[in-house]
Amino acid sequence: MTVAIDCAYTVQGKGEPLFLIHGIGAARDAWRFMVPKLTQHFTVITYDLRGHGESSLASNEFGLNELVADLERVRERTGFGQAHFAGHSLGGMIGPAYARKYPQRVLSLGLLSTAAGRTDEDSTKVWSVVKAMEAKGIPQVLETLVDRWFTDNFIAAQPEIIQRRLDQVVNTNPEVFLNVFRIYASTEMMPWLNEINVPCLVLTGENDGGCNPRLNRLIAQALPNSQLVILPEYKHSILLEAGDQVSDYIIKFISSLKI
Repeated sequence: MTVAIDCAYTVQGKGEPLFLIHGIGAARDAWRFMVPKLTQHFTVITYDLRGHGESSLASNEFGLNELVADLERVRERTGFGQAHFAGHSLGGMIGPAYARKYPQRVLSLGLLSTAAGRTDEDSTKVWSVVKAMEAKGIPQVLETLVDRWFTDNFIAAQPEIIQRRLDQVVNTNPEVFLNVFRIYASTEMMPWLNEINVPCLVLTGENDGGCNPRLNRLIAQALPNSQLVILPEYKHSILLEAGDQVSDYIIKFISSLKI
């Protein structure tokens, strides 16, 4: 039985509701560079996944179905009948899974820096990170991920932002972190993406190693109604490094649906 929990959330702005779903070992503050611009156009709902940020920790291991149920609980508590949804990384898997289960609730989807259609080699690479963290510890492996997440220029210019991101991961309960990382590694959306009929924005960074343009082109091709955007030069952490650009694309995409 899938049991939802009450996640901590924030509602800001005015306009059509837009739910934002963060990724592994993050929290609703992952959207902090985007919220000021997005709230000029939408009522923005950000929330912490279970066991992240201020949301309570589930006592048992959980899967994608539980994360979908948690999002539906947030929607129920905020009272919005229909909304736009956008998710980053693991959040980009939760959003489509939610739309598959609750199609009547979803006006549009944003799939940001996520993955589907992985080859065996792709899967081996992502599972190798999980297994290394299980064997060596999360902090010991985390530093190796920095250059996968951020460009060299950003690493040099914004050490405080990067350190805050690393601290956030280290301060996440390790069992929860590994649990959600396993969900991210094991989820394959390709068999059912064709069932998602709402308009979808598919967006990733040109140099995102795990959620690369090759996989995102497959995602866009599988979705019946999609728009694909590749951000030149950027890697995985586009919310922190390219928040203005991502916000602009979301605003433009949703606005185009009203024409």
